[in-house]
Amino acid sequence: MTNTARWIGVGRTETGHVRQSNQDDFAAINSCNFWILADGMGGHPAGDVAAHITIDVATEQVKELATALTDRPETAAERLGKILIAANEAIHEKVRAEPSLKGMGTTVVALTITPTPTAVAHVAHLGDSRAYRFHAGALTQLTRDHTLVAMLLQRGLIDEATARAYPDRHILAKGLGMGLEMKPELTSTPLTNEDLLILCSDGLTKMLDDADIASVLARAAGNPRRACHDLIEQALSRGGEDNVTVIVCAHTTPTKAGSLAIDKTPPAM
Repeated sequence: MTNTARWIGVGRTETGHVRQSNQDDFAAINSCNFWILADGMGGHPAGDVAAHITIDVATEQVKELATALTDRPETAAERLGKILIAANEAIHEKVRAEPSLKGMGTTVVALTITPTPTAVAHVAHLGDSRAYRFHAGALTQLTRDHTLVAMLLQRGLIDEATARAYPDRHILAKGLGMGLEMKPELTSTPLTNEDLLILCSDGLTKMLDDADIASVLARAAGNPRRACHDLIEQALSRGGEDNVTVIVCAHTTPTKAGSLAIDKTPPAM
C-alpha cells in the first residue's frame, strides 16, 4: 500500500446500550473517494433492510463509475445525488416484491471529494444523518436535518429552546423509501488538507452536541482513526441510547491514519 497522502475515511458502527439490533450501515470506499452511511428508520418495519439496500446499491454504482465520480468537480454532486435516487428506487422495488416490508426507509448521507485542482467535499443527504467539516478548530454542519422540528424552526414557528425539548423532534420529513420522488439535498464545500470531514447517524448527535464533537476532534490531532474511535466511545459512555455510526475522513497517509481494521470497505467486485 502506498503512503502517498490522499483522503482516507475510517468508519465504525455500534448497536449501543439500548437497542436490540443495529439498523445502521456504512461503507468507506477509499479507493473511489466515496463514503456513505445509512440509518434505518426506527419504529418502521425493516429499517435495517432499507439501510443495507442503500449501501449495497451505492457501492455497486460507485464501483461502476470508478474515477468518473470525481473526475469533474462540477458534476460530482449531481452524480452523488443520482446514486441515492437509484437506492431509493431499489427500496421501492423491494417493497413491491415483498409487500410486508411496506413502510421501510432510511436516512442517508454520502460524501465524495474531488481532490483537484482544489479539494471540494460534495455531500448528498436525506433525513437527519449529518455531515460536518472541522476546520481550524471550528465545527460546521454541512447538512440540514430533514425533520419536522427543523422545518418548524426554519419557518419561525418555534425557537431554538422549544426545538431542543420538542417531543417529536426526531420525526423525519424526508428519507429514502418515503416516496418515489425523494431527491437528495446536495452541497459542495471547498476544503483544505488540514480539514476533517465527519459523517454520522443521529446516534452520535443525540449523545454529543456540536461543542462536544469539536472537542473530541481537536484532541484527535487530525488522525481519522482516533477521531472515529473517540466519538463512538464518547457516545457510548454517555448512554448509547441509539445505534451510532461515524465515518471520519482526513487528508493523510495510510500509515498516519493507523490501522484501518474498523474501516468497512466492501471487497473488490
